[in-house]
Amino acid sequence: MTFAEANLVDTASRSANAPTLALPVTTAAGIEAWHVESPVVPMIALAFTFEGGAAQDPEGKGGVAQMLARLLDEGAGDLSSDAFQERLAARAIELSFHAGADAVGGSLKMLVRHADEAIDLLALALAKPRFDPDAIERVRAQTLAGLRYQQNDPGVMASRRFFAEAYAGHPYARPSSGTPESIAAITRDDLVAMHKLIIGRGGLKVAAVGAIDAERLADALNRAFGTLDEAGPLKALPQTRVGQLGRRVVVDIDVPQSVLRFGMGGVPWKDPDFIPAYVLNHILGGGSFTSRLFQEVREKRGLAYSVGTSLVSHRASAMTWGYTATKNERVGEALSVIGDEIGRLISDGPSDEELQKAKDYLTGSYALGFDTSTKIAHQLVQIAFEGLGMDYFGRRNDMVANVTQADIRRAGARTFADGKMLVVAAGRPTDFL
Repeated sequence: MTFAEANLVDTASRSANAPTLALPVTTAAGIEAWHVESPVVPMIALAFTFEGGAAQDPEGKGGVAQMLARLLDEGAGDLSSDAFQERLAARAIELSFHAGADAVGGSLKMLVRHADEAIDLLALALAKPRFDPDAIERVRAQTLAGLRYQQNDPGVMASRRFFAEAYAGHPYARPSSGTPESIAAITRDDLVAMHKLIIGRGGLKVAAVGAIDAERLADALNRAFGTLDEAGPLKALPQTRVGQLGRRVVVDIDVPQSVLRFGMGGVPWKDPDFIPAYVLNHILGGGSFTSRLFQEVREKRGLAYSVGTSLVSHRASAMTWGYTATKNERVGEALSVIGDEIGRLISDGPSDEELQKAKDYLTGSYALGFDTSTKIAHQLVQIAFEGLGMDYFGRRNDMVANVTQADIRRAGARTFADGKMLVVAAGRPTDFL
């Protein structure tokens, strides 16, 4: 970790009055970025996201956004796929793209002495992807092979069915990676259309960390993103909630242990109740070894090796969802324990000591997410994407520390409601339905 990065880590742990070392950069072409200059190590990390992801896939063509992300570095401009990858490898340039439900993003990591070539290759990949037929078919074959493998994975099958049930009729119900039928139906025209829809300046967020000053970064950003169109317009996503609370669904797989996915309401990241919900989730199932579910399900009863919960915040929905796996004949018992702990939090809330320990852990561990240039860049761009403001890093720990029992009760009422959950089990559970 460099000295400047260490200072940002320290900033993330201090009070709301401490200014972050990230500074805004705006180029002549109107490209905006958050920038942390760190001159000690001769490297630069760039992270970026474009608004719009798998939720923008056309009906019957699930997987287009993910295939697009996988094809952006499979040849661009006058460079074939092999030639493009050879140029990256020759300069130890790390370039990758990914697609989620609401965004297509990417990451670029390079040595300072190769920054010009790295930026040129990024610009080429974004503005002029080739979508060669052989590359499309290779990525299609790889995707289909992955989908066939996943059909035997209880965890994947449980997760897919959970989202299909929770968001039935909504774009979030579709798996981002598509289905064998939808992947087979995707054409080059679909990929070109998705590229035009998403890869543009209008929904772009960028963060840069490393040995580059603001002036040179502005020039690099203009070269990388300045020639892109505005993109869009994206289709509007209707706001939705987790549906079918109280229902239990089985995905029949002949395995001795059932994989469980369960979920209920949630709070989006920009909501004032997100931080209280985050602290509450840590108490319930977010804390690796200290959470109630870990203690009650694993430590006291030996029902599962792992169990936990997390908050999911999408553009059009939010949820609290959880996971565990246990023997088929103990599924009912495990769910009963999970339900009891949620019920106790609804009726009694956490103890004052429990709440304080959660806040102490969450504030003390926050800086661990800032120990490399790449992590810092991705944290910055995620905060920018969520619209939380550059001062979020200074405010975050104070917000956690100031959470009260009243905040917890309010967030719990929005998250847990009456305690009903949608539960999906992949396996052959007994004492379940």
